[in-house]
Amino acid sequence: MKTHTAHTSLCNRALQSFALTCFVLFLCSSPSNNRLLAQDIHFTQSDVNPILLNPAYSGFFDGTGRFGLVYRNQWASVSRAFQTAAATAEVALMRRRYYNDGLSLGLILFSDRAGTLQYGSTAGNLVLSYFKAIGRNNDNFISVGLEAGAGQSGFNTAELLLEDPTDNFNRLSVNYLTVGAGVAWFYQPNDQFYLKMGLSGRNLNRPNISYLEGDSTFIERKFSAYTRCEYRAWSNVALLPLAALTLQRNYTEAVVGCDAKWYLSESSSRQISFAFGLIYRWRDAAMTQLTAEYNAFLFALAYDANLSKLTPASKSVGSFEVTVVYRLSHNKRVRRGAMPCPII
Repeated sequence: MKTHTAHTSLCNRALQSFALTCFVLFLCSSPSNNRLLAQDIHFTQSDVNPILLNPAYSGFFDGTGRFGLVYRNQWASVSRAFQTAAATAEVALMRRRYYNDGLSLGLILFSDRAGTLQYGSTAGNLVLSYFKAIGRNNDNFISVGLEAGAGQSGFNTAELLLEDPTDNFNRLSVNYLTVGAGVAWFYQPNDQFYLKMGLSGRNLNRPNISYLEGDSTFIERKFSAYTRCEYRAWSNVALLPLAALTLQRNYTEAVVGCDAKWYLSESSSRQISFAFGLIYRWRDAAMTQLTAEYNAFLFALAYDANLSKLTPASKSVGSFEVTVVYRLSHNKRVRRGAMPCPII
């Protein structure tokens, strides 16, 4: 019985490895006239750490620095599902109060892996952004950002039960360069209302990550539009509706949602708030988000319930995501809203 069980387990592992190998071959062997859309990083609560949403949002905050960590576990019901982690850092290079402008430098490091082959990528991007006040009232700001980075995409054959699993590949990893850009607008006429909008483009050079010589599998250009506003409905309660649209070749993602935010303390030395949000990703997932702010720290927890055609495989179990953000203020007093005037 033990021999039969061991033999069955060995056969199951071999079948899984063979299926995963065929899957990677399918990803990598598309002919050049029918190029596939390659894996790209994706976060649910990207506006909690705005540099992940748009390079133009880098440095567009009150203070001298902002640092963030995010971890995402996608489709936990599937064996060895996608796990994505990212670390970000932003530093103010210049703040000129008289001209109401500033220059900032940002860094994004991320890694994602999935499956027995540990297929995924590791990359780092540098972001340079500049913002400027528009008009005389200092209630309008525009920001532009440029992004450039390098990455490596690949997989690991250590657990493949094949005689020579590398025979079909010219290489097991590929290096690539990527560039992006973004523009954002921020409007806050008073303390009761603000509006922010942004447009961004990433992978503008369409990096080639094919593992087969003479073939082309690109990370396609990704274009995103995003808007969110905050309306202080009551003295200590605000509503924050949002809408976003992402286009990446044949893939379209539309998101709508709203957060309710409670301000428990807004003094110059003590900032405490809690928020709860419901978000719907069109024909894909329903999401909930909890956010807690304590002075310079921001904590966020999100969960995606899968509603797509992958529901039978995922059993509607979507993704868990955790984010922590810390902001350095230029003095010991903490004053921070969702996106405060960067000159304050």
